[in-house]
Amino acid sequence: MLTNLILTVISPDKPGVVEAIAKCVSEKDGNWLESRFAHLAGKFAGVVKVQIADDKQADLTAALDALATKGIRVETETLVDTVKTEKAPTQSASFHAVGPDRQGIVREISQAFVEYNINIEEISTQLSSMPYSGEPIFEAEGEITVPTGVDLNVLHEKLARIADQLGIDISLETDAIA
Repeated sequence: MLTNLILTVISPDKPGVVEAIAKCVSEKDGNWLESRFAHLAGKFAGVVKVQIADDKQADLTAALDALATKGIRVETETLVDTVKTEKAPTQSASFHAVGPDRQGIVREISQAFVEYNINIEEISTQLSSMPYSGEPIFEAEGEITVPTGVDLNVLHEKLARIADQLGIDISLETDAIA
């Protein structure tokens, strides 16, 4: 029988991290299914979905644990098949926020999403500088899943109030609103 695992990886950013993990998976006859990695603040981190035979799971976990000697930490979690429940219909949307950096931007936006039961599927943030003044500029963008019952006009109004309060621009794009 096959088991699906989620590997959570963090390492100093250096060449060979992905190869070391892929080598462990391959040597234990596992199958690398999906992954996402990113470099941030001198670290390299990511998540990997792997499929492996039940009888080789312990060997793979031991091999991945041994990577700690190279500074690569890997947490392994077994995905348990759950009974699929019918989910409420949703629509995909994307958001973008940009403006002068300050504390609380991600908190305010994510708090608004939670209020409407909106799930953040992906989020990416970065800090840069204005070309002439050097003033720090914060930018966030992401993909969200919005329940179809959410009034998008009300959500737009909520985000506009947050944007005004924080002195930033926030845009939201869905198939329904372009």
